[in-house]
Amino acid sequence: FEGYEAPRDNRLQRFSVTPDPGVIEVNIHPAESWKELVENTEILYEEARLARLGTETFMLDGRHTGTGGGNHVTLGGGKPADSPMLRKPQVLASLIRYWQNHPALSYLFSGMFIGPTSQAPRVDEARDDSLYELEIALQQIPPGEAPTPWIIDRVMRNLLVDMTGNTHRAEFCIDKLYSPASATGRLGLVEFRAFEMPPHARMSVVQNLLLRTLVSRFWQHPYEEKPVRWGTELHDRFMLPHYVERDMADVVADLRRWGYPIQMEWFDPFTEFRFPHYGRINIDDIEVELRFAIEPWHVLGEEITAQGTSRFVDSSVERMQVKVRGMTEGRHLIACNGQVLPLRNTGERGEFVAGVRYKAWDPVSGLHPTLPIDSPLVFDVIDRWAKRSLGGCTYHVVHPGGRSHETFPVNAYEAESRRLARFSPIGHTGGRLKIERKPANPDHPYTLDLRNSKT
Repeated sequence: FEGYEAPRDNRLQRFSVTPDPGVIEVNIHPAESWKELVENTEILYEEARLARLGTETFMLDGRHTGTGGGNHVTLGGGKPADSPMLRKPQVLASLIRYWQNHPALSYLFSGMFIGPTSQAPRVDEARDDSLYELEIALQQIPPGEAPTPWIIDRVMRNLLVDMTGNTHRAEFCIDKLYSPASATGRLGLVEFRAFEMPPHARMSVVQNLLLRTLVSRFWQHPYEEKPVRWGTELHDRFMLPHYVERDMADVVADLRRWGYPIQMEWFDPFTEFRFPHYGRINIDDIEVELRFAIEPWHVLGEEITAQGTSRFVDSSVERMQVKVRGMTEGRHLIACNGQVLPLRNTGERGEFVAGVRYKAWDPVSGLHPTLPIDSPLVFDVIDRWAKRSLGGCTYHVVHPGGRSHETFPVNAYEAESRRLARFSPIGHTGGRLKIERKPANPDHPYTLDLRNSKT
């Protein structure tokens, strides 16, 4: 319970319970079978409930989120020599390629803080030239079973890092794979850090099932597609739930073609949890739906505080998805606070989607301190032929009465009521409108940024 740890030995299993800022970190012992993994997960969630510990939390505005702790998955073998990542380095290379080609795997299961300065940045975030170097490195990984277990560590160690070179803060952490520094770094383990703690045990099991299925596939048939240069599209298109869900459907279709009966319905709870529904209105035959979208917050510069030097993130910027159905292209437009949205056709007849970035609140320290907040957000369904708004809705970033909540929601019902109170199915711009449609931002064509007066 306290003192020195037992010496490292392959015959000795261990688990640890460690206090961490805001959460209690539990590292459970390895599982040798699927049945054992399911049992360990269900027991962990049940014991946490009996100890009155939560696997979810609610923010002041009622947003339903994870605890902030990770649900990191560590994969290896009973002995380092048995690790699939050391026996067949192409398995790890395939996972890296596949994750890079499918951004939904990085963002659907992650926490609120994503991006190049997060706890688990993607390999193609922050540096534009990282993919070029990654392609060269992947060419050096030998096919089949490798007699040299250290090759995968030497090739990938300096690429699977964050922007400061930290090998631990990466989406694929290999600092315990076959590090030359110490014996505890040569355990044949790969840690997948882009998974946040989900609120239910079955959601955690689905995460593990997805990873096990991909490892099984890539053990038999390596994935050798080239990396995609997403560019700014990574933090524009794949911040919206529609494109994350579509990309995840592509992953499920891949697995089904390969013979694994994975169902897309198993991932619906993740979509609803990650991208909560704000509200919906119907105006004639037009339906407008608002959903939460994710935002890669910027890390601010160092500031001298009473506690010393610290760094904040600009969490005041939020993003929302607007999905429209039944709209007549060329006649109808959707505007937010008087600015026309850059709606894009989803491929379904009469269905369009766009994102809206806005400043939700005014913190003491932020990226643009002189900009006012963009609240409330008033959405108009505009008829270009009549040059009038047919109707709309209003979303309040805070309580519409201007009150400020002083306590966090006690349960999911109170949290839901706070979310619902901020959406109003009424409110639009009256009178004859002068419609000015500005060209889409070439760097962010999927999103309207209300903070930028030029877009």
